[in-house]
Amino acid sequence: MSKNKDEVLLIVDVQNDFIPGGALAVSGGDEIVPLINRLQEKFDRVIATQDFHPADHGSFAAQHPGKSPGEQIVLEGLPQTLWPVHCVQGSEGAEFHPDLSREKWKAVFQKGKNKLVDSYSGFFDNARRGDTGLGSYLKENGVQKVYVCGLALDYCVKFTALDSNDLGFETFLIQDATRPVNLQPEDGEKAKEELQKAGVKIINSQDI
Repeated sequence: MSKNKDEVLLIVDVQNDFIPGGALAVSGGDEIVPLINRLQEKFDRVIATQDFHPADHGSFAAQHPGKSPGEQIVLEGLPQTLWPVHCVQGSEGAEFHPDLSREKWKAVFQKGKNKLVDSYSGFFDNARRGDTGLGSYLKENGVQKVYVCGLALDYCVKFTALDSNDLGFETFLIQDATRPVNLQPEDGEKAKEELQKAGVKIINSQDI
């Protein structure tokens, strides 16, 4: 594939806390870093998202006495999975994986900064009240095709790809450049099925 100006590689949340050894570790999360670095060479435009929570974020189980990560609550009227404290603003866990190349990045869009609502998607918070500006940025720059990779498949990658598709971008999931959390063993496969049903194209890195 030649480098086209209307395409973007969107790297979702490849941050220390989502890597094995981190606070919310995704199994195999470190394995995708070299692959994502190689993928970046195939794109003129590379964008990243960054989970960036205040320390008292409402999605953290630690903010709800007696609750544990993985349990479900209602947060500001929305169903909410509780998580360990992760990707806190200014922490090492919120930083990008040190081996992740960043030379070609055009922009970083932070999400999850409102403590009252979680934000899986790189475009909107879960209530769709907060907009990161990513959609407007892509449209202003003439992007038509969005290739999504990163962490984690069944949450932030899935919702980012769904929103990209909903906003009218031709959207591709690079399935070998992502990994699932898999709170339930089948969550990753279910995410891919949901994406495919919505019209997102599932591809492998060698297809690019």
